[in-house]
Amino acid sequence: MRKIDYREAGVDYGKIDPLKVLAQQAAARTADNLRRHGLSEVAASRGESAHVVDCGDFYLASTTECLGTKALVADAMRQVTGRTYYDAIAQDTVAMAVNDLITVGATPVTVQAYWATGSSEWFDDAVRARDLVEGWRRACDACGAVWGGGETPALAGVVAADRIDLAASCTGLVRPKARLTLGDRLGPGDAIVLLASSGIHANGVSLARKLAERLPTGYATRLPSGATFGDALLAPTVLYAPVTEALAAAGIVPHYQANITGHGWRKVMRHPATLTYRFHTLPEVPEVLRFLQRETGGDDRAAYGNLNMGAGYALFVAAADAARAAAIAAAAGVPAVVAGAVEAGPRQVVLEPLGVTFAAGDLHLRA
Repeated sequence: MRKIDYREAGVDYGKIDPLKVLAQQAAARTADNLRRHGLSEVAASRGESAHVVDCGDFYLASTTECLGTKALVADAMRQVTGRTYYDAIAQDTVAMAVNDLITVGATPVTVQAYWATGSSEWFDDAVRARDLVEGWRRACDACGAVWGGGETPALAGVVAADRIDLAASCTGLVRPKARLTLGDRLGPGDAIVLLASSGIHANGVSLARKLAERLPTGYATRLPSGATFGDALLAPTVLYAPVTEALAAAGIVPHYQANITGHGWRKVMRHPATLTYRFHTLPEVPEVLRFLQRETGGDDRAAYGNLNMGAGYALFVAAADAARAAAIAAAAGVPAVVAGAVEAGPRQVVLEPLGVTFAAGDLHLRA
């Protein structure tokens, strides 16, 4: 079968990332607006997964994320199984925001919903609407956050009539302030603990959808385990807040954290420090991601450079805390592995078992 790459699926970070950098530069010029409130921003949070404001006794962190195109997989699979999957889709959306927020050491406090449809008729399907609502509530409960409200616009002409665009914003507290994790203590000798993913999560779905178009039975294609491709894609994204809260309760404050989403393992070097991140152990790759790599013809560099490949979240901790951090994660229901270490050297990610290296020039997320 002809190889399919990520750009052909409609995602080209080379075109998207320059806008992110431009936006960061413009946004930074608004920081002085906080002075009228007696507040200040934590400048080092610019370019991180959440923005942080210093409120005196504590930090306030916030972020916004969208689901992407995974709802299209749910819609297609309903025709196969009769399930709506919108309970899982709700968790995916909440996780996209919450998993970004916690990277700075924040505890999720509030979650807001944005559900934009192409027509108000979308809500006529009571089963689907109920699944979306209940899934969203359960995800908030799992993170210990309140669902504050949201917006449900009908955007005819912007969103297709039978579709929905899902997004979430999340606000959290860093309290005590010593929990802030923006990489100021990140350095050589730190261990890298990887928390397992449940599958594709919500990044790389455009590539999976492109593949489904050319599989003879589409999303109903059976994987070696017997599960369908569509069902495997719709495994909900892991919520990592219970792990980070358990770490805090145990007195472990990571030196840095990274949510492995778009850009795959390149995200490991999100911090601007000139350091080498060397991996000696790789987590087990979920079956659906092995299938996706094989059927699209992607090599290891392409797969690990765009997909999570079994690692949904990275903790950078003191070496002495690594084994205990992995055990705490496992006790919280998330498998973890002490996978590598931070070294002095050029800014790069080295995957020794695969012979793959991502250099500093392979990631352009910061102004």
